[in-house]
Amino acid sequence: MLLKTFKQLFNKPKIKSSAWDAAGSGRRFFHFQPELGSINNLLSQNLETLRSRSRDMVRKNPYAANIIDTIVSNSIGTGIKPQSKARDGEFRKKVQELWLKWTDEADSNGVSDFYGLQALVCRSMIEGGECFVRLRIRKPEDGLCVPLQLQVLESEHLDNKSNKTLANGNVIRNGIEFNRLGQREAYYLFKEHPGESTFGESVRVPANDVLHIYKPLRPGQIRGEPWLSNILLKLYELDQYDDAELVRKKTAAMFAGFITRLDPEANILGEAQANEQGVALSGLEPGTMQLLDPGEDIKFSEPSDVGGSYEAFMRQQLRAIAIGTGITYEQLTGDLTGVNYSSIRAGLIEFRRRCAMLQHNVIVFQFCRPIWNRWLELAVLCGELSVDEKVVKAAKEEVKWIPQGFDWVDPLKDQQAQQMAVRNGFKSRSEVVSEMGYDVEEIDQEIAEDQKRADSFNLLFDSDVRTQTK
Repeated sequence: MLLKTFKQLFNKPKIKSSAWDAAGSGRRFFHFQPELGSINNLLSQNLETLRSRSRDMVRKNPYAANIIDTIVSNSIGTGIKPQSKARDGEFRKKVQELWLKWTDEADSNGVSDFYGLQALVCRSMIEGGECFVRLRIRKPEDGLCVPLQLQVLESEHLDNKSNKTLANGNVIRNGIEFNRLGQREAYYLFKEHPGESTFGESVRVPANDVLHIYKPLRPGQIRGEPWLSNILLKLYELDQYDDAELVRKKTAAMFAGFITRLDPEANILGEAQANEQGVALSGLEPGTMQLLDPGEDIKFSEPSDVGGSYEAFMRQQLRAIAIGTGITYEQLTGDLTGVNYSSIRAGLIEFRRRCAMLQHNVIVFQFCRPIWNRWLELAVLCGELSVDEKVVKAAKEEVKWIPQGFDWVDPLKDQQAQQMAVRNGFKSRSEVVSEMGYDVEEIDQEIAEDQKRADSFNLLFDSDVRTQTK
């Protein structure tokens, strides 16, 4: 019997360890039980909550608002503009002039131009996770140069509760209708924002007339996730902590001093009558020399400071928030303490790479290109462009979208580097001009006009490239 007991104690079955520590099921991972659902199911259950909290945080928290302003101003700025690469020079010029004229008519609400809509779409996508744009075809009597306008809709306009299988085999998931090949056929949109008192039932809008702008994070993802999702809790609690520190300091600063005395009935320092709370207060004036009776004393308030850890703690938390949104700590806070040229340049290079990804992978591909294609088709149909279908098809493909250029901390070094790259054949002059956010054809035309005007007045400037040899 004793031998059997010893065997039970020392011959316990061994627990098989996991091939990866992160896949273990021990005590350290006891409370780490993440959701196993697909990204679409997770968003379907939590998107409304994430979106409402994100919008609330942007309204109330200055850091959240600055995050969106920083990304939008750097990614969109004054706009991502098209440069037609059509081979026919006259056609190319006509397209650019007509497009410039139409940009002022693009907004169906008449509030902004096309490039202002780019910023609005980007802002709405970051805050709410996604944004919808309806392509509105107008009548000839509306008086537009090209009968097309854009209506920007927030993500709440999509009927998220619409989920069913149709008789033709199409499936509606979270308000988006898919055919059997998984292609989008239609969107079910509310005519009015659901936040209004009455918004009615959703209506079916063909997918060809709707642009769905969002940043997919996982394969097969059909809805967008608010960009502040992974920092909302930290932002909220950090704001509560900072506010508590502010209130504590404010409360402590309200007390100037405390009077102690042995005789509670005596009047000290011109003490006034007790107020309705039973507290008697007395005041001091500048230059007062007050005599105290025996047993009387004054103790001034010495509230404790927040301590040296407050600033370091806030800085560390704000750095984590900046990392979570892809911007630098300096951009988030405006604090340039300890920053030098090399460190801020390194941070900006990484940030601008992310901006370039957003520009080309999302804004240009999902927003700019479809609008450009539809605009060209309608420009031909309404007679503004007299070309055949083959030319239109080529014009859709032969276009380059140029974002606003970035300014550097030391523009002299940057210009010298660009000059060396062009002279050594590593870059074309056209590419350098495009990186600066300009159209090389417009630049060349302006230079030619400047030179012609200078020659007519017999003027010679150092900027005249015809006189430069270095």
